[in-house]
Amino acid sequence: MLLVMTLVTGVAYPLLVTAIAQVVFPKQANGSLILDESGKPIGSELIGQSFDKPEYFWGRLSATSPVPYTAFNKEKLTGSSGSNLGPLNPALVANAKARIDALKAADPDNDEKIPVDLITSSASGLDPHISPAAAEYQAARVARARNIRESEVERLIAENSEGRTLGMLGEPRVNVLKLNLALDRLAK
Repeated sequence: MLLVMTLVTGVAYPLLVTAIAQVVFPKQANGSLILDESGKPIGSELIGQSFDKPEYFWGRLSATSPVPYTAFNKEKLTGSSGSNLGPLNPALVANAKARIDALKAADPDNDEKIPVDLITSSASGLDPHISPAAAEYQAARVARARNIRESEVERLIAENSEGRTLGMLGEPRVNVLKLNLALDRLAK
């Protein structure tokens, strides 16, 4: 019975589910990869990337370590991770203050309230999305750095914004990698 159940649940079932996923949802089953013009993967719609140049939109902070936004590094499989820092932990406050300082240094004339998702990490530490408000907060900096009109940047934000799933689940969001790729295409 052990051998039969091992074959059914350990071999047959995973192969069946993988085959169905490859037929019904091939893009998702293969990691929702975003490819460049040559077909080379440059990222995933599901895992955030670190952007820190002024001409790009910045995503949420990543709690993964030692390298931000990585579920794998050369030495070992690291997986996703939240910071596990409580609201009274001084390290959480220090991280938030450091991010606020970085945002203000990159755009000292911006006196708008900083959206919370720009100064906190997500539960997984790999979130590829920011809120539309977080993208709009950064629009003037990105427009200046790229020497384009802010209205063009705002148009790209609107085009790359996603609504709630099924109209009621989650919050509106913007995929940072897709938005930055749209900016790069605009420059070409």
